[in-house]
Amino acid sequence: MPAQVTVGVDGSQESLAAAAWAAGEAVLREVPLRLVYVEEWPNTPELPLPYARTLDERVERLLRDQADRARKDHPDLEVVIERARGLATEELTAAANEADLTVLGSRGLGGVLGFVVGSVSLAVAGSARQPVVLVRAEDDRVVPDGGIVVGVDIYHPCEALLAFSFNEAARRGLPLRFMHSWTLLASYGYAAVVDSATDEEEELGSRLVGGLEDLLEPWQKTYPGVDVTAGAVLGSAAYQLVEASRTAQLVAVGRRSRKVPLGPHLGHVAHAVIHHSPAPVAVVPLV
Repeated sequence: MPAQVTVGVDGSQESLAAAAWAAGEAVLREVPLRLVYVEEWPNTPELPLPYARTLDERVERLLRDQADRARKDHPDLEVVIERARGLATEELTAAANEADLTVLGSRGLGGVLGFVVGSVSLAVAGSARQPVVLVRAEDDRVVPDGGIVVGVDIYHPCEALLAFSFNEAARRGLPLRFMHSWTLLASYGYAAVVDSATDEEEELGSRLVGGLEDLLEPWQKTYPGVDVTAGAVLGSAAYQLVEASRTAQLVAVGRRSRKVPLGPHLGHVAHAVIHHSPAPVAVVPLV
């Protein structure tokens, strides 16, 4: 599998934003950029020949324009164009499995074929064997200064997420903020209201921070130039990550493999962050 960054394009504003982000990422990684367009089939109705030719011309122009844009912004970047035909989710997942990283628009309607990019992107992020970054088109924030925010569950293996996060921070020269969220046990219910559990809460929070720091210690030795902060925050993981995303340049979350009747899917935390984070969200598959 050649090293590359893949991006799915369909003409929507979300996919164009994803293509721009992916081009910058390919430059940082010093690998080619692969632009992939999927002709949805068999859901696309048969078109009269003149309309089919027009559609084909639009697709070729879209890919050519995006390749030219990437080369103009990054003159030394190698850009590869690819067209596929089939179900968008299956084709893009297959492409994602062959790439170091795949970038997709986080929501919106396809500008050429009309498939829902949001549902396709979520499906790919929920099943790809390699990291997938979802990018929004509408990000009107002043240049964020929060670096990279990473949601970590210290009770489950997350080596792939840590590796991705430290590598991204090193490439971009950004600080890393690791967050482990926790909630009170049910037995704390009334005691928490009357403030009698404060000492226990603080003790538990301190233990969690210590566990997180122990988890990060070997990575910090490997990446001594990366500025790292770690904290255990009380409350919903989804809410805390979304709040932190408001000033982040990138949010990274893990995705554990699950055997469910409807196939692979995203957990509720990743799902919430993708839908509400103004920053790009990287979904990293875990063991």
